[in-house]
Amino acid sequence: MAKFVEYIKESADDLMNKVSWPTWKELQSSSIVVAIASLIIALIVYVMDLSFRNVLEVLYSLF
Repeated sequence: MAKFVEYIKESADDLMNKVSWPTWKELQSSSIVVAIASLIIALIVYVMDLSFRNVLEVLYSLF
C-alpha cells in the first residue's frame, strides 16, 4: 500500500511541476480547430453516404 501512495504522490508532483499546460487562449484556439475539422469530416462523410446511396439505388433498379 505504501508503494501505491508514493506512486500517487509522485504522479501528482509530476502533473503540477513537470507538465506544461496550455494557456486558456491556446486551449480555445485548439478547440475551435478541432470543432471545424470535425464539421468538415462530418460533411465529407455525409456527401459520401449520399453518393453511395444514389449509386446503389441505380444499381438495384437495374435488377
